[in-house]
Amino acid sequence: MNWQFWKKSERQQKKEEPKSKVREWWDAILFAVVAATLIRWLIMEAYTIPTPSMENSLLVGDFLFVSKFHYGTRTTSTPLQIPLTHQKIWFTNIPSYLEWIKLPQYRLPGFTSVKREDVVVFNVPPKVLNEGIDYPVDLKTNYIKRCMGVPGDVLEIKNQQVYANGVATGVPPEMQFSYILTASSQINERNFDKLELGEEDYQLTNRLPDGKVIYRLYITKEKYDALLKNKPAYIESVEPETRADRNDVFPYSSYYDYQGGTALNNNMRWSIDDFGPVWIPKEGASIAINDSTLALYGNIIVKYDHNKDAKVQNGKLLIDGKEVSSYTFNQNYYWMMGDNRHNSLDSRYWGFVPEDHIVGKAFFIWLSIDKNAGLLNKIRWRRFFNLIH
Repeated sequence: MNWQFWKKSERQQKKEEPKSKVREWWDAILFAVVAATLIRWLIMEAYTIPTPSMENSLLVGDFLFVSKFHYGTRTTSTPLQIPLTHQKIWFTNIPSYLEWIKLPQYRLPGFTSVKREDVVVFNVPPKVLNEGIDYPVDLKTNYIKRCMGVPGDVLEIKNQQVYANGVATGVPPEMQFSYILTASSQINERNFDKLELGEEDYQLTNRLPDGKVIYRLYITKEKYDALLKNKPAYIESVEPETRADRNDVFPYSSYYDYQGGTALNNNMRWSIDDFGPVWIPKEGASIAINDSTLALYGNIIVKYDHNKDAKVQNGKLLIDGKEVSSYTFNQNYYWMMGDNRHNSLDSRYWGFVPEDHIVGKAFFIWLSIDKNAGLLNKIRWRRFFNLIH
């Protein structure tokens, strides 16, 4: 019997050759990529704010971490993907994934669910907002908005105020609307800086024959009040704008609008400022199928509710080739809106967000850069490590 089994063999005792520098670098990079991929998938992912749809709650140039574990991490449906990429390989238009293998998607347990007024990152559903490409769910374009309606809610907007189940929802402290400013002449950039208005806060909309210039401002109510109180001489008036946009408002159906002067649906005229009421689908809940419900829910039943063969044809819903008179939803849906209420492409334009499109909860800002500021003021130090509410 070998009583010295713990001793290294002669072969093992031979001096091992040290790793080359290339091998050491390769091992380090591989470890970093694997670790970053796991952290990005399971725990937290970094995002940046590219548009002003959430101003002033979130600013263009804010860098934030989004928690995956709050609502539960999703498993991927496209495992053949280059790590740390989204839709395309960096700096190219080459897809970063292959659909040779497609897996069913699941969500790991989280410790909370999406609540009303949470700031949420999600994959925007409509194909047209994903460069017209039908990406897999987890690779669709990421949007960030505030959840204003959860499954089972009846949501309504009256004169810009959102109501859920008849109760007014909270108003984000930095919520913005649009205002019409009339100036005696064009306002230069220096004067806009004095008014503390950045490039994202205003648009020149019209020049009048008498030389006056019309601007649309996207500002908070507090900013509007301050502007009225200290109005410069070159500003003639600033008035709140009521937005009655209807042509491109969900659900794009005359059933929910005036027609020939007579409302087809309880005398309601749907716009981005006055919308609904609309019921938000809940998993397990059933609806009757008719012209009204198909206008609201037909698209999500066909495209997002995990039916293998569903279609709307001649005003009828067909499941597996058979007409159905009622339908039970297979997953939850949410209603998302930007805090910059008159400058946000959100659920008022394209409808409901399916639960399997939810990415995570916006957690905190770790860096904020103002691209329009001078070199010494580029970094917004006051926003560092601010929690997102």
